[in-house]
Amino acid sequence: MILTLDLEASASDATTRRTLSNLSLAVAKCKKIVVVTGAGISCSCGIPDFRSSDGLYALVKQQYPDVVLKGRDLFDASLFRDSTSTAVFYTFISQLKKSIDIASPSPTHRFIKTLDTKKKLLRSYTQNIDGLEERAGLIGTSSQEVKMHGKCKAKIRAKDVRNVQLHGDIHRVRCTLCSADFPCRQEYVDSFLTGTPPDCPDCIARSSARVARSARALKVGTLRPAIVLYDEPHPLGDDIGSIHSADSARKPDMLIIMGTSLKVHGLKKLVKDFARAVHESAPTPSGSAMSPLKKTAKSFAGKVIFVNKTAPGSEWNGIIDYHIMGETDRWVEKVIEDWKKARPSDWEIQKTLVATGDSSGAGTFQVAKEITNTIAVKGKGMSLYLEYYLHG
Repeated sequence: MILTLDLEASASDATTRRTLSNLSLAVAKCKKIVVVTGAGISCSCGIPDFRSSDGLYALVKQQYPDVVLKGRDLFDASLFRDSTSTAVFYTFISQLKKSIDIASPSPTHRFIKTLDTKKKLLRSYTQNIDGLEERAGLIGTSSQEVKMHGKCKAKIRAKDVRNVQLHGDIHRVRCTLCSADFPCRQEYVDSFLTGTPPDCPDCIARSSARVARSARALKVGTLRPAIVLYDEPHPLGDDIGSIHSADSARKPDMLIIMGTSLKVHGLKKLVKDFARAVHESAPTPSGSAMSPLKKTAKSFAGKVIFVNKTAPGSEWNGIIDYHIMGETDRWVEKVIEDWKKARPSDWEIQKTLVATGDSSGAGTFQVAKEITNTIAVKGKGMSLYLEYYLHG
């Protein structure tokens, strides 16, 4: 049975408040947390709701008044079967990207990065295409930093990926013919805005080289946003599958799901796989059975937490342990607040000072690095540098 904890009620209900605090402390103590997120974590970032009357979809309808498309239709691969729906899609995506470009990461994005910085995050998985996790400092599967070159079977270096982008990245485009991918430059956005896809520069270069040799020109592909639509395979599907399997095998000790309704089939399978792995890694209960509201923080390890304004369906009974009802930003801020109170040493800042080479008294040290949540250096070498802590 799923236990629901209302964030609003925590102010007046001591039992709910205590349980939420224990969950916060469990987050602080866990070391291999998997985070799965959806569109709800970006709602506070200034990205407009394209389904609302004054949203992006309304702007697209002004340009294509005779086209009847539902919000979901704009993310279904079947739209490419028709030239008009394809043009609507390109226009919509250009408007969406403009909004995303001026958005900033939310407290929830920064919380996931905090988990990573403090060595608590096993991996983040997101349905979102906005790339805000990377702006918060989490390298994603679409990043050029993780791309493998040459004849390797894998397309990305899994060990460097901190955020798996399940639906791709709106900040990149790929060719419909040769699959080459590029950053989404402004000229491409401008072309998409008119409903027309730009030509692939790699295809153009290969065709031009043949024509220069008096050979027949090659077909030139067009660029499309590098996002994964419904009923469409992911170009990095094999790599993502390998990362998912490897992470499940690493015995994650907590699963946090935020801002998603858990309706997409592929995501449901991924969440259920991770939930099973988390529950299998849960510590064996000792002594007499406890009431779920009287457990200690330690007993919350091996739990699945779902943070969303709406409750999960009945199919998630026995899979999700806690439903935290409310905004994800508010919950993560509470977790950080509780964490700092319970474990202040986790938030101390260590500054390392190194000698500048000047031995004439004051001013002979400079800050070489500044790190949070580090372990004090033991043993030799203290004469070479000075470490001190400032509470953050």
